Amino acid sequence: MSVETSKQPTDLHTTPSELIRLEQVTKRFGSNTVLDHLDFSVQAGRHVTLIGPSGSGKTTILRLLMTLTKPDEGTITVDGQRLFPASDKQCREVRKQIGMVFQQFNLFPNMTVLRNITEAPVTVLGLSKDEAEARARELLDLVGLADKCDARPSQLSGGQQQRVAIARALAMRPKVLLLDEVTSALDPELVAGVLDLLRDIARTTDITMLCVTHEMSFARDISDQVLMFDSGRVIESGPPEQIFGDPEQDRTREFLSAVL
Repeated sequence: MSVETSKQPTDLHTTPSELIRLEQVTKRFGSNTVLDHLDFSVQAGRHVTLIGPSGSGKTTILRLLMTLTKPDEGTITVDGQRLFPASDKQCREVRKQIGMVFQQFNLFPNMTVLRNITEAPVTVLGLSKDEAEARARELLDLVGLADKCDARPSQLSGGQQQRVAIARALAMRPKVLLLDEVTSALDPELVAGVLDLLRDIARTTDITMLCVTHEMSFARDISDQVLMFDSGRVIESGPPEQIFGDPEQDRTREFLSAVL
């Protein structure tokens, strides 16, 4: 896909292996500082999970990358191109590289499953209807819903709707897939199937994943790196075997003892 190259000088800070970089990012909601001069980066092809208590800033990071909100300070770079600060045109072009699966499925209720998946590739990427539909059918087969092309979201279970949402995100062929508590709205018996699907995607594709979850076994399985957040900062970072097996910070141990 065609992406406009940023001419901002700080793009030079991004090394070739980095896909995402946040530098000194601060986000406030009124007097509440949700992210406090946050610095972190994600390498291409890596699966990074953000853990920590509610309100620690994890989902805000995903919303910033989706341009659903803007930071008050700092810079965000994706694939060597500025996402913030940048022009609206630049944001739209960079944003095409990012897909997100939300807690709530956010499917269009008036559209069929097939149309839900093809709408953005046609309108945003400019794919032909035939090409978009061929891609959508492949993805529906991948997520185990090949027979649901003509169904409406209301005719699907919660787990099926979330699978459609995953297919919709993948239809844009993003470099980055953001996952925001994707099982939190599901009945317990549906959680395992969706997590197994995401495990398969993590194992079989080179897509970069940035995941917010309270499913610690899932985080342990798919992650190359786990970041522990508290009060808008990363207080500990490392491979899952370290974070879950021998964390360095008392706050990390305290959090894990409460959720495991």
